[in-house]
Amino acid sequence: MIALTRRLLVSSAFALAMAGTAPAFAANPTEIRVDYATYNQLSLVLKEQKLLEKEFEADKIAVRWVFSAGSNKALEFLNAGSLDIGSTAGAAALVARINGNPVKSVGVFSRPEWTALVTRGDSKVTKVEDLKGLKIAVTRGTDPHIFLVRALDKAGLTEKDVKLVLLQHADGKTALVRGDVDAWAGLDPIMAQAELDDGAKLLYCKAEDNTWGVLNTRDDFAKEHPELVKRVLKVYEQARLWAIAHPDDFKKLLVSETKLPEPVIARQLERTDLTNRSITPATSDTILAAGLALQKAGVVKADVDVKAVVGELIDTHFAVSAK
Repeated sequence: MIALTRRLLVSSAFALAMAGTAPAFAANPTEIRVDYATYNQLSLVLKEQKLLEKEFEADKIAVRWVFSAGSNKALEFLNAGSLDIGSTAGAAALVARINGNPVKSVGVFSRPEWTALVTRGDSKVTKVEDLKGLKIAVTRGTDPHIFLVRALDKAGLTEKDVKLVLLQHADGKTALVRGDVDAWAGLDPIMAQAELDDGAKLLYCKAEDNTWGVLNTRDDFAKEHPELVKRVLKVYEQARLWAIAHPDDFKKLLVSETKLPEPVIARQLERTDLTNRSITPATSDTILAAGLALQKAGVVKADVDVKAVVGELIDTHFAVSAK
């Protein structure tokens, strides 16, 4: 009897040990929360055509759409656990990861030139150096903010040499047009609208300093629901292929969803490359270059191993295969 008891105890202990080391497979959630944004044109295709709803209908998984006004908002939602898939600029995701946000970049939605430094058409500012002491509208924690920091650094300036006015992108554009600020770190399609409707001019452009549009999730969601992440990216690929195959319909959809004039959307699309289906080494290189530039400018602390954090941020295991 004593021997049997001992065997049962050993067996139970072994079972508990195995349970502790076995991989945990979380049950599918009843809802997946995905963002949409005017800077992520493919998200508008998914939302309007209900592609995710169709994908998860048989699984009885509802789709909740959350609007992101900028990368900063998407990253806030991800960090709070109120968003499962969020779209941001690559460099914005990197800075968030450095600051402790457990964000993971798993896909791309575009390779855009979506930001520049913008002034009014009648502005006497002709170069970045002229911005010293002036007011600049910017959304902190976004690609336009990072672009501004890099532009100032190249001109021998820092954020301390200008007066930052912290506003969301649309409000920054309004402040510029009204004359409340001297410049704006712009973002498409609102930047294109400022050009075409308000006569704004692009003071400083540099395509390679725009980091890619990336799709992000959280570390825990990627670990617990890898198949759901793959399926979201698969649907994004459907939207990308549709957009490329139907450019006129794509443009009409964006006009309808954003309520912006067709010429504004056309200008945005001129600056948007949709030919990449997955994260590539070029994506990583662009994000790393931005991180190192921010470190040089003192925005990222000197003791941060930027390359290592880029490695933690980017996960190519979810890459969409070519058909």
